[in-house]
This record gives sequence, C-alpha cells and structure tokens, in this order.
Amino acid sequence: MSDAVTVIALLLVAVAATAAVLVRDPARQALVLSVLGLALAVLFTVLQAPDVALSQLAVGSALTPLLLLLSVRKTRRKRRPGEPEQPGRSGRQGRAG
Repeated sequence: MSDAVTVIALLLVAVAATAAVLVRDPARQALVLSVLGLALAVLFTVLQAPDVALSQLAVGSALTPLLLLLSVRKTRRKRRPGEPEQPGRSGRQGRAG
C-alpha cells in the first residue's frame, strides 16, 4: 500500500513539474508552481518527512507563487488604446530587411 501511494505522489509531482515547464504565461506559471509545491508537500508527507512538508507547503505553495504573481503584476504595464499586446514586436514575421 505504501509503495502505491509513493508512486502516485511521484507521478503527481512529475505531472505538475511538466505542466510548470510547458505553461507560457508567467501568471499561470506561478499558479502551476503553487500546485507543484503542494504536490511536493504531499510527497514529503508520504516519505515521512513532515517538517520538510510543512516548510514546502509554506514556502513552495504559498510564498514563492505569491511573490511571483506580485512581481508579474508590478512589471506589466497597462496598455493604451492602439498599442500592441507585446511591446517590441511589430507583428511582422518572416521578413528580412
């Protein structure tokens, strides 16, 4: 029984880590990072490391994603009417010169 729970926790961590890498939007990355922190806390609990699990829960699931979300919010500026979504990109692709 214990081995099955460990394998399930490891698979959950692998799926969450893969999702964190594949997500492109920084705000969504922070949310997926929070899910990854929660999955790691579950894994540490299954591996009988409750002190590490509590630290991971506090820092990896709450504090780090919160700081990332606040940083993303602070660095994004409000768009003006007529301004492109991503400054610096003209929307033209494949043209040389």
